[in-house]
Amino acid sequence: MALADRIRSREAVMAVIGLGYVGLPLAAGLARLGFSTIGIDVSAERVERINAGVPYLEDVGAEDLAGPVREGRLRATTNYARLVDADVIFICVPTPIKPNKSPDLSYITAVAEGIAARLRRGQLIILQSTTHPGTTEEEVLPCLEGSGLKAGVDFHLAFVPERINPGDKQFTVENTPKVVGGLTPTCTELAALVMEQFGAGVMRVSSPRVAEMAKLLENIFRSVNISLVNEMALLAERMRIDFWEVIQAASTKPFGFMPFYPGPGVGGHCIPVDPFYLSAKAREYDFSARFVELAAEVNQAMPYHAVEKTAQALASCGRSLKGAWVHVLGVAFKRDVDDPRNSPAERIVELLLNAGARITYSDPHVPQFSVGGSAIRPERTVLKALDMDSLDLSEPDCVLIVTAHTAFDIERVVREARLIVDSMNATGGRTGDRRIFSIGRPNPA
Repeated sequence: MALADRIRSREAVMAVIGLGYVGLPLAAGLARLGFSTIGIDVSAERVERINAGVPYLEDVGAEDLAGPVREGRLRATTNYARLVDADVIFICVPTPIKPNKSPDLSYITAVAEGIAARLRRGQLIILQSTTHPGTTEEEVLPCLEGSGLKAGVDFHLAFVPERINPGDKQFTVENTPKVVGGLTPTCTELAALVMEQFGAGVMRVSSPRVAEMAKLLENIFRSVNISLVNEMALLAERMRIDFWEVIQAASTKPFGFMPFYPGPGVGGHCIPVDPFYLSAKAREYDFSARFVELAAEVNQAMPYHAVEKTAQALASCGRSLKGAWVHVLGVAFKRDVDDPRNSPAERIVELLLNAGARITYSDPHVPQFSVGGSAIRPERTVLKALDMDSLDLSEPDCVLIVTAHTAFDIERVVREARLIVDSMNATGGRTGDRRIFSIGRPNPA
């Protein structure tokens, strides 16, 4: 039976390499559609939990995973040999940046080499990891053709950007529209056919490069706009203007404006990383992506400003950072998610520790938080979350709100804390309270 027919009848065997924030929801979603799905990950612990039907990410519900496992449609392994059984192989591995901000494609190339050693005729390979334009054709394609098979003839290759938004209950792997760019028209059609099984719209584009660039545009759009409001928030503080009130006023315009909000920095896998993927690729073409790079620089500076705000708040009480107890609320990269990757809290905690502060934190979604191992703080430090309900909030010298999870009782924080630094407007603009210092607002008189 042809691959297209096997996809339509859902007899095709799917494999997902990398079972993290992108791969696990995808694998579970494919299995729920009725496809026999193989999950591959280097972590034996993850594999064991999946095969027991126990999710380790909040975005994947217990029954969403347990049902397919129980019915035999989803099985995880660390063994690449299972790839020979797959008709369609998704690559969902990390694409981080190195300490010097250059792209790290080592995970993609390692997986491509692993696939190449087992590649067989008729298979479809779909790269989903966010990366710069050209990766599918310049990195993945040569690895796969090292097998002796020819792309577009013996096997098929496409790029389909992931659009997972951690913590989003409205837009999921099932109902989020997809973009598909294949190496050949047949590659595109086969990849589009797979993605159409989810039921959402699928847009076909002319090449993997277009799809790769589209993904970067989506995230850099957010990076640039966040940097704009971050920079304006810093100016508003100096001008003694409440920038949160400014945003509220501008948002009454029904056209030509979209509200973005300042904060302690950006986090997650995409927004802090994608600008550097694009700027590095741009340099190959003697092009400087200055606007994109400047936006990233502004956002990278915000954790430093959050620490400066904390120092200003403590100074108002005659204290310094050295020896002060600062309790951090929230270390995940955004509200109500369990993902601390590239969270601004990481740099904030590193800087506070370097200044000699005593740091504790609470986060109901992140029980353990590791910082350091960087040029900023070479020493690695592992912190364990404190239960906020059992913590006397009047004891810390300062409570620093980095991620405003809805589980936090902010009213209690305002009642009990001696001093508050609010980087997310969680306290709602209590401008008359001299204990509250906020990003985007002038310091209390």
